[in-house]
Amino acid sequence: MSRPNKDKIPTQAPSGGFFQAFAGLDIGGLPAGPAPSEEAAQPRNVSKKGRVVLRRETAHRGGKTVVIVDGFADSIDDAAIAALGKELRAACGCGGSVKDRRIEIQGEQIARLREILAAEGFHVAGER
Repeated sequence: MSRPNKDKIPTQAPSGGFFQAFAGLDIGGLPAGPAPSEEAAQPRNVSKKGRVVLRRETAHRGGKTVVIVDGFADSIDDAAIAALGKELRAACGCGGSVKDRRIEIQGEQIARLREILAAEGFHVAGER
């Protein structure tokens, strides 16, 4: 059973560039988008906090994957690492722990951890 034919917008414009194909769209009924806030317009001032290494481990964990965040600079104290671990667990919505200046996060969360750590000002290495 085939779908009924609909009015199609031609995507092959003879000239005028890529966006010429979308010139026939009617966007008059769409609501206005949110107004840009002042906070979003200003870039965050992120200081560089050093390099950390992401490592995936499954050994001695019953086959479960854990991502280890390791290699914090000596200038970062244990309380800051514990606070960062709590923030990472909350952002990923998973469990984990902080042991010996290492943060262990349960599950396959490498992409999300990389994004969060980069936003915090860390240079993230490992597990590409």
